[in-house]
Amino acid sequence: MPAQSSWASEAPPVNRTASLEIQDADSATDALDTNEFCGSGLPSIIGNSAALRGALAMVRIVAPTDATVLINGETGTGKELIAQAIHNCSKRSNGPFVKVNCAAIPAGLLESELFGHERGAYTGAVTRSIGRFERANRGTLFLDEIGDLPLELQPKLLRVMQEREFERLGSAATIHTDVRVICATHRNLVEMINERQFRADLFYRLGVFPIELPPLRDRHEDIRLLAHHFAMDFATRMHKRITGISEEFMKALVRHSWPGNARELQNVIERSVILSTSAVLSGSLPELPRPKQDGSKWSKISMPVTLLDGQISHILQTLQETKGVIGGRNGAAVRLGMARTTLIYRMKRLGITALSPRRGVSI
Repeated sequence: MPAQSSWASEAPPVNRTASLEIQDADSATDALDTNEFCGSGLPSIIGNSAALRGALAMVRIVAPTDATVLINGETGTGKELIAQAIHNCSKRSNGPFVKVNCAAIPAGLLESELFGHERGAYTGAVTRSIGRFERANRGTLFLDEIGDLPLELQPKLLRVMQEREFERLGSAATIHTDVRVICATHRNLVEMINERQFRADLFYRLGVFPIELPPLRDRHEDIRLLAHHFAMDFATRMHKRITGISEEFMKALVRHSWPGNARELQNVIERSVILSTSAVLSGSLPELPRPKQDGSKWSKISMPVTLLDGQISHILQTLQETKGVIGGRNGAAVRLGMARTTLIYRMKRLGITALSPRRGVSI
């Protein structure tokens, strides 16, 4: 029987108290704050690493203020969860928490989504629409993926943040709003400023209080806690009896570099629970297809094991999808969210060429 990692010693039950929680292996719970501005129903933040505690310390400081917050972190690190926690621990917790993903809404519709429009403002506007800034009045507006905000909309966002007023599309009437703005991005906004893709004045207005979320590879001690948490959650949803995780599988989880961070770990655990036929969860990490032997230019690579390999892997996969095209509207640079010259520079720095492999990666 494989060595088993027990629930009892490693996965404390969630304490549904009015606090932001950090759960560790000794079942201790550290509250983000317990004063009068913290409401009930806050999300649980799983982990006990120094890197996570440092980020949550910043949340504790900024939550009771009305300061604009810029959350930086890789995809899958929990930026929306942190934004929700800031709102729930603020004096605006009884107001609305309105979310907008700037990358998910077409550029032509984003202005209307943010600021609303009047009937007849443009073709297809058959009724008046209330924008997200108006809906978030006396609450919090969370602008996710702010780095994808079109350049032409950035002056209007800067104005509403500075003046607290705006106009709906097709209207001359000025609307005053009382909104706290929290932004998040996985992109390097300073680099985007240098490439003239993001306004410096907007960046300085958004970056009043930056919070850097650590990637999962810098939180190795939290992987066990997160794995147990996800396993229990999916076991309950799927009505499966899971009592533990095999030590062999757990060690594989801890060794992995997790380029997709907690979201990737969550998906791996969900897959393992689906495939599980016993009470002890075991399995292996899913792998990308092995390098092809047919000499094709952009053959797929094996799962990266370091951050450098992860960067190389991501660039190569994107180049494969674009058939080696770097520039243009459908090129790899656009898909990776960077300028063509920046991608070429990174490819040279990482040793990525069309002819020579590097670090065992097939080109």
